[in-house]
Amino acid sequence: MAAPLLEKVSDYLGSPEPAVRLILSILIGYPFALVYRRFLFHQSASVIHLFHTLSGLSLAIFNFAGSQVYHSALCIIVQFLFLRLMGRTVTGVLSSFIFQMAYLLTGYYYTATDEYDIKWTMPHCVLTLKLIGLSLDYYDGGKDPSQLSAEQKQGALSSTPSLLEVCGFSYFYGGFLVGPQFTLRNYQSLVSREMSDCPGQVPNSAIPALKRFSLGLVFLAIFAVCGPYYPDSYYLTDEFEAQPFWYRCVFILLWAKVNLYKYVSCWLITEGVCILTGLGYNGRSKTGEPQWDACANMRVWMFETTPLFTGTINSFNINTNAWVARHIFKRLKFLGNKMVSQMATLLFLAIWHGLHSGYILCFTMEFIIVNVERQAQALVKDSPTLTAITNGPFYPLIYVVQQFIHWLFMGYPLVPFCLFTYDKWLKVYSSVYFCGHLLFFSAVLILPYLRKALVPRKAKSDKKEN
Repeated sequence: MAAPLLEKVSDYLGSPEPAVRLILSILIGYPFALVYRRFLFHQSASVIHLFHTLSGLSLAIFNFAGSQVYHSALCIIVQFLFLRLMGRTVTGVLSSFIFQMAYLLTGYYYTATDEYDIKWTMPHCVLTLKLIGLSLDYYDGGKDPSQLSAEQKQGALSSTPSLLEVCGFSYFYGGFLVGPQFTLRNYQSLVSREMSDCPGQVPNSAIPALKRFSLGLVFLAIFAVCGPYYPDSYYLTDEFEAQPFWYRCVFILLWAKVNLYKYVSCWLITEGVCILTGLGYNGRSKTGEPQWDACANMRVWMFETTPLFTGTINSFNINTNAWVARHIFKRLKFLGNKMVSQMATLLFLAIWHGLHSGYILCFTMEFIIVNVERQAQALVKDSPTLTAITNGPFYPLIYVVQQFIHWLFMGYPLVPFCLFTYDKWLKVYSSVYFCGHLLFFSAVLILPYLRKALVPRKAKSDKKEN
């Protein structure tokens, strides 16, 4: 009964059935959250863990048939055994990291196609970070607090969690399918009724949750209406190649903007679920107002208005970026080189996303673009001439041009990210004459000369002293 109905809905919407199932599963989080608030909020921890486990498993069964459901259960059980048998040791952390990443990459190897498919590896990549993070937080819990950073103290686990607790944390319906990332400590605070503006009572979070839900629906509607006009497949058609050069560049820009909205909508809707349960509670502001952004994966205003590549990165997939910064980038401090740590972190992100060459190329270009942008910002800041221009009456025009360039170069590395294989992204880059690559490398070569010409010697010497 359900399958034919879903087929009809997917045909009517013009969307693949797995995508319809995913959206429905994200929306089902709201009824689950209401049941938790109304009937289970004051129940024992075991009852709550069991509810979260069974509800998350039901979503997994609804989306992924048969043996696909077992992958998450196996990795959760193995991770629990690592905690119990290896304790708070480096061996335990390394074993967890190697096993979870190897399992995920094996899944990619056997299931990956040349298209974007919704299969068990999609939620499993979210779960992989959760379980690796769990092992690191457990390891941190055995250290002296003086050895930990403020972030590590917030996530460190002082006791060994039970299997049911790890299952509830892993399958929690507000983050199982598409994120966000959160620590077991935060989940424990939720279960112990601390994640509320009124500790011990059901949080007053319905309105904040409704706002994120509504905003998510707006972005979902924009993607549903505009997405068919900017399909990935159009890049590979003769019609695209026949278009003028300027048209192909503008298409990349608009395609990138619209394409990212599918992620934005999912994250906003799931954030609303987390807020409704209380997991989104983030203390009170200086004015005493409750804050509900602990599980925010999007800073929507920044995402829509920033003219900077780094601004978009900082406003997009926030919790995953924070996880990578805390557990990968900052733990590579022993390398003694910030740039090497950054490169290693982006390599990890590329491999975590999948085995296609497009991921490696995307994050390589991100590394180049971010560093070029930082050099350009430093040049503008240190040059009185450029500072005067950017603060002058022409700023609105500069902002429009900057936005165009910004989104063009957001779309440029997204092409391999979404097309996956080298034969596809190479065809697209050839059609625009590798203009992005030429501009990136030209900027790397030209910026030092511009700095010599535009920055006074005093500014240079001051910067060296600092």
